[in-house]
Amino acid sequence: MNTKPVRIARIHLTEADHQLNDIMQCLHDSEKISGATAYRGIEGYGSSGKIHDSSLLDLSFNLPITIEFFDESSNVLDVIEQLKQQFNLSQIISWLADQH
Repeated sequence: MNTKPVRIARIHLTEADHQLNDIMQCLHDSEKISGATAYRGIEGYGSSGKIHDSSLLDLSFNLPITIEFFDESSNVLDVIEQLKQQFNLSQIISWLADQH
């Protein structure tokens, strides 16, 4: 079985950040990342400690969003630095993996 080493990155934000479309467009158009997916969470919290959930009483639509993408490790590390500067992102993690 052939495998290829890649790096996966995960960006955490909320709907209230209003950055999802711009980040996805950047990953696709400008950075030419191999693949990316955005996930909408049903509940979560981050550095603020505030819980964001999908209760019927919460009409703010401020649910957690995760964007995950992968490519060659050096490319992903460069893109992370670019995204941090361009979008003022602070919650990004990455790790090495094998693409099968």
